[in-house]
Amino acid sequence: MARFGPAPDAWRRLIKRSLPTTLYGRTFLIIVLPVALMQLAVAWVFFDAHWRTVTMRLSEGLAGDIAWALESYQDDPTPSGLARTAGRAERSMSLSIAFQPDRPLPETRRRNALAAVDSSLRQALAARIDAPFWFDTTRYPAYVDIRVRVQGGVLRILAPKERAVATQGLIFLGWMAAATLILTGVSLLFIRNQVRAIERLAQAAEDFGRGRDAPAFKPHGAREVRQAAQAFLAMKARIQRHIEQRTALLASVSHDLRTPLTRLRLELALAEPGPATQAMKQDLSEMEHMIDEYLAFARGEGGEQAIDLDIADLVREAAEGARRTGAKVDVAAPAPVPFRGRRSALKRAVANLIGNAAAHGQVVRVAVEATPSGISVRVDDDGPGIPPERREEAFRAFSRLDESRNQNTKGVGLGLAIARDAARSHGGDVRLEDSPLGGLRAVLRLPGLGKLT
Repeated sequence: MARFGPAPDAWRRLIKRSLPTTLYGRTFLIIVLPVALMQLAVAWVFFDAHWRTVTMRLSEGLAGDIAWALESYQDDPTPSGLARTAGRAERSMSLSIAFQPDRPLPETRRRNALAAVDSSLRQALAARIDAPFWFDTTRYPAYVDIRVRVQGGVLRILAPKERAVATQGLIFLGWMAAATLILTGVSLLFIRNQVRAIERLAQAAEDFGRGRDAPAFKPHGAREVRQAAQAFLAMKARIQRHIEQRTALLASVSHDLRTPLTRLRLELALAEPGPATQAMKQDLSEMEHMIDEYLAFARGEGGEQAIDLDIADLVREAAEGARRTGAKVDVAAPAPVPFRGRRSALKRAVANLIGNAAAHGQVVRVAVEATPSGISVRVDDDGPGIPPERREEAFRAFSRLDESRNQNTKGVGLGLAIARDAARSHGGDVRLEDSPLGGLRAVLRLPGLGKLT
């Protein structure tokens, strides 16, 4: 059997895309939507079961009075008879009656926004009056204008609107709408207070993840949110103790390792020059470089504080360092490119990307681009490149790819890992792409120009 319309999965996806994505929006929807549906149901039942019935009864009563006035006038259509009928109608029924000679019935009529008012009055008048008639419930705020064709003209009757419409029902709806708005406003305030506590917790966790401290953060909000905040503070304290212990251990290891290396370097400097001595010096330099990379990777950000810096100036410094090792590096960087971050971590990340490109290519080009949405540092080389399916593997710590690109005599497979960790700790990332030079392009992206987010 053929199926028409979107499939159930398509409907579910459509509903999911239509729903709010924030906790504030969803909580607001959970609270307000049932209230709105309940109010609509109450209003519908009220209009259908009460207001329509009362309005119909009022219209029937008014139609009966108009029918009496019409019959009384037709029994004695003289001016004195009209005056007598009008006086009785004014005193007993609050109806104002006037005869308009040689007048036709109006051809147009404005419709009432509440269709039930017009339909009830039309049915009541049609049931009690045989002559052609016309009425308007919108022309006067407090009256209903009713006109009936009689011999020689039109009999015009003005009746108070409350005689045809249950005005108290509209007042009830107004009060109900006002109460709904007030309750919705109160709900918004309470929801906002609860969501703000969660937002503060999320911001504190994000700041801590990016190396920024939040000393003013305190548990706030509902009991469950305070419990989550207290658990976060306890976790933060444990992680800080672990980082402090690891930093102290690394400092001790660095000192213990560098002391014998320094003695070896001194002994080699005093030894007789020769091929063996030169080879040992190269091995010693490689060991020192490996130790530096290991310690840099294990230390991470090392407690460095974020400061205001210029990315363009930082890139030029890193490129100059690569040039001193013999690399050919071209830099295109506007100045200045403001950013708030950890200078040493970012400089190491850029230097690693440039050094990696210089180790595998003859030409290295570095370009810095700054926009209000973010900052990007592109490093291109003309080397052998990395296949797309293996680019994520290159970011793994101690990863060494095939012979085309991983045989850096000084490398231990940590350069790209350190660069990505530094970028992600600032809210950015590092990606590998194809380079216009034919080799590899490494792109370091940082968020929001001029701010650390």
